[in-house]
Amino acid sequence: MKFHWFVVPFSAGLIFLILYLIILYTKWIVKLPKSDKKILSGTVFSSKIFNIVWEIFSEALLHIRIFRKNVLLGYMHSSFAFGWFLLIVTGAIETQLFASKPINHLYEPIFFKFFNTTAPNNSLHKAFAFLMDLWLLYVLSGIFLALSKRFYSRIMGLKKTTQLYWTDQIALISLWLIFPLRLLAESSTTATYQNGSFLTNTAGIYLEQHFNISNMSIYLWWAYSIDLLIFFGLLPFSRYMHIPTEIVLIALRHAGFKTKNEINSFSQIEIHSCSSCGICIDACQLQSVTNRNNMVPTYLFQKERYGKVLKPDLYNCLFCGRCEEACPVNISIINIKLARRKERLLKSKQNYQYLSKIQPTSTTTEILYFAGCMSHLTPSITRSMIKIFEHLNISYYFLDKDDTICCGRPLMLAGKIQDAQKLIEKNTDLIKASKAKIMITSCPICYKIFNEEYNLPVKVMHHSQWLSESLTDCNKLKLNQSAKTAVYHDPCDLGRGSNIYDEPRNVLKQLLNVIDKKAIQKEKSLCCGGSLADFYLNENDRVKIARNAYVQLINDEDYLITSCPLCKKTFQKVADKPVLDIAEIIVYNLS
Repeated sequence: MKFHWFVVPFSAGLIFLILYLIILYTKWIVKLPKSDKKILSGTVFSSKIFNIVWEIFSEALLHIRIFRKNVLLGYMHSSFAFGWFLLIVTGAIETQLFASKPINHLYEPIFFKFFNTTAPNNSLHKAFAFLMDLWLLYVLSGIFLALSKRFYSRIMGLKKTTQLYWTDQIALISLWLIFPLRLLAESSTTATYQNGSFLTNTAGIYLEQHFNISNMSIYLWWAYSIDLLIFFGLLPFSRYMHIPTEIVLIALRHAGFKTKNEINSFSQIEIHSCSSCGICIDACQLQSVTNRNNMVPTYLFQKERYGKVLKPDLYNCLFCGRCEEACPVNISIINIKLARRKERLLKSKQNYQYLSKIQPTSTTTEILYFAGCMSHLTPSITRSMIKIFEHLNISYYFLDKDDTICCGRPLMLAGKIQDAQKLIEKNTDLIKASKAKIMITSCPICYKIFNEEYNLPVKVMHHSQWLSESLTDCNKLKLNQSAKTAVYHDPCDLGRGSNIYDEPRNVLKQLLNVIDKKAIQKEKSLCCGGSLADFYLNENDRVKIARNAYVQLINDEDYLITSCPLCKKTFQKVADKPVLDIAEIIVYNLS
């Protein structure tokens, strides 16, 4: 039996970690509804398992999404995850081939060079020794980059690096020490037996000549084992909980699980899958203006894990979705915040008796127009849509012209889900009574909630979609071409929130010269700062956000064009050039 007392710390840490994860994941799975459990079991035993395995490999190990953000940052993350994985798998195979017994202890691959002191004596043995040294060098190169990132994060494309809790800091240090200690321990043994390869043998010879490292061998193996114990012991209580939890998240996500309106087991899995990589910090425009971190997901989820989330952490957020788009794990950040807002909300009695006075129309029409509250506050957009309807001789009904009912999205953003539901039910009755086939709204906020929260018998379209369709449908809408130039701004709820990017551009390209600025458009679009979701942001900071976005969007172009009344209203405060909605620019160019 191959044994030495220094293997005990590693073994104890590994056993603790495995038991803790089994208990925790079992607890989360047990708390899932029965229907969700059936979906999960059906997913595991289906062809989806291949997609799950592939995503685990590409994202949990290789970190492809982070590579797309920055090559060096992706390499750093993959070197830790994939490099360690390669060491474990290759080491297990090496032990099985050369340990001369059918079953080996879990610790033997980890401490293989200590227990197997035979120098490689054939090509296969040499190949495995070479690979193990190569994988170790791969991980060590990642540690070098991680250290560099701590001192100068910009080389990884990050303006700031994440500030860590003390448990995270200790876990981080222990992780960084694991592989240098492994190199020293293995080199101390290879200094005597030459049972390594290009890295450990060379390091062993050098260290023996200068430090007589073979005399320190056993102490280095103890240090390596104890460091593994520290890391395994702290992993469940630190940012590194994301390592095993992301694998569970990927499986559940492929089964169709989502966070919505409440914090549940799946939400906890999402929260614990956050690696605190810090990519979301740079994505947050609010953080860059106010220099406060409490709303940034990497810090919010840190607090979630320690039960320290405060009201400003949840309500001081634009809900623009830039952090969610940037997140390499694709965590449902906005939905988690909404669910937490719902939980933290003080119960209050709201009076909705006025709703009963609003009666369904007796008019039957094919098209319903719902302007939305923000369009009523920017009436030039509403007037433009009416002119377009009249120009096309379209019969329509203006649903919220007089007896206006909000779509319910602002209430949901406040966490008042039940109050919003009353508005949703009333609006649904009004829409059904019209027997319309198409409902057009000018507000992306309204469009998003009508699509996601209502169960409507009509086709819901944002006016940019409908205008694009009208242009391509037998040339119903004929426009004059202008020599003017413009930049198009993607509203948060229309672009990232509803994945509508092409239709507005299809319209604008038939009107004028549209300048493309890929770095700040589409998925990376800048928020205007006028968000209805932030209850703490003062007007000065809103103006700063709008101005910062505006100066990046506009250079020598003639217009800034958007498809959101709130964005138009917000940008107008800081603009020195016309800010127009897509409906307005069409009216200017009607033939």
